Amino acid sequence: MKTYDYNELAVAGVRELKPYTPGKPTSELEREYGVSKSIKLASNENPLGASPRAIAAIRDELDDLWLYPDANGYFLKKTLAEYHDLDPACITLGNGSNDVLVFLAQVFLSPGLEAVFSQYCFAVYPIATQMVGATPSVAPALPRDHVMPLGHDLRALYERVGPDTRLVFVANPNNPTGTWLDGARLKDFVGSLPPHVICVVDEAYTEYAESDALGDASTWLHEFPNLVVTRTFSKAYGLAGLRVGYALSNPGVADLLNRVRPAFNVNSLALTAANAAIGDHEFIERSRQLNSRGIVQLCQGLEALGAKCIPSAANFILAEFDRSGAELNEQLLRAGVIVRPVGNYGLDNYLRITIGTAAQNDRMLGALKDILAS
Repeated sequence: MKTYDYNELAVAGVRELKPYTPGKPTSELEREYGVSKSIKLASNENPLGASPRAIAAIRDELDDLWLYPDANGYFLKKTLAEYHDLDPACITLGNGSNDVLVFLAQVFLSPGLEAVFSQYCFAVYPIATQMVGATPSVAPALPRDHVMPLGHDLRALYERVGPDTRLVFVANPNNPTGTWLDGARLKDFVGSLPPHVICVVDEAYTEYAESDALGDASTWLHEFPNLVVTRTFSKAYGLAGLRVGYALSNPGVADLLNRVRPAFNVNSLALTAANAAIGDHEFIERSRQLNSRGIVQLCQGLEALGAKCIPSAANFILAEFDRSGAELNEQLLRAGVIVRPVGNYGLDNYLRITIGTAAQNDRMLGALKDILAS
């Protein structure tokens, strides 16, 4: 097939872009390494699976797959509006919260403008920024000896805000560190930003937080017209395979986001499942309790092996070792265990490990013990 130098045709931001690397599926691992009965603790998925209410709702929807989904997501937006005590006009639906993060970059960023985020932030923030040709302004994270090591430093973030800043991304809890911000401090930070700056508070993992100290940023929307809150059904609700998330914002911001949102970006099964899952409080509580026990189990096990665990309010642990995380990851893969090396964040001696079931956690710890002993 004849080819050209397509790189020269691409826009500058895309030419230099390093795409997001997702966690390896178990099927891929088993094909490549010849292992069986592998487990995946790499992508922060819910080990309990999906909400039973969501699964039942999907079954009822199957007969209508020949129809296009509701482009406006009326019923899901209505349910979300009631859940958050907001007007449906405040909601933008996405193919996962990743989708709405990209919409924000498309709407508010361009060459010559800036986005501010922390050193160890979710990888999509810099990717979305670079994609549209905007300038990333990276604030140093809190030091390793801080009570929230590697977490967001709100003062450092604030100091990078300038006349060309349009977006500030703050994840609470943060991925990949698991660290969190006190809700009162974060609210003060949002209130301190000038009106030309949109603050995006990413709450993808908020359902796992054990403490109310993190707060609920969606309750601040009436006070701050420049606040956007993003949520997802991929984590605690267990709908990662369906890809559905949303943004909550002032209706004026939502109107702009919905202008760039593709009409059918959320499929009918995802709309139906999310609409059912949002009310399954019992499932979320079971997920939270399993996660709470798993954090204790993994931290105790990892620290017994000499690792250092970063405090986490999410459904994963970031652990530091005295050797390369990439090397440990490779050996774990050969043992049929998938975790996440985070060298792409500059954290070469760290692994991010999703909280699994007690049996999955034990298997990972056993495999790691054998590797470290050898």
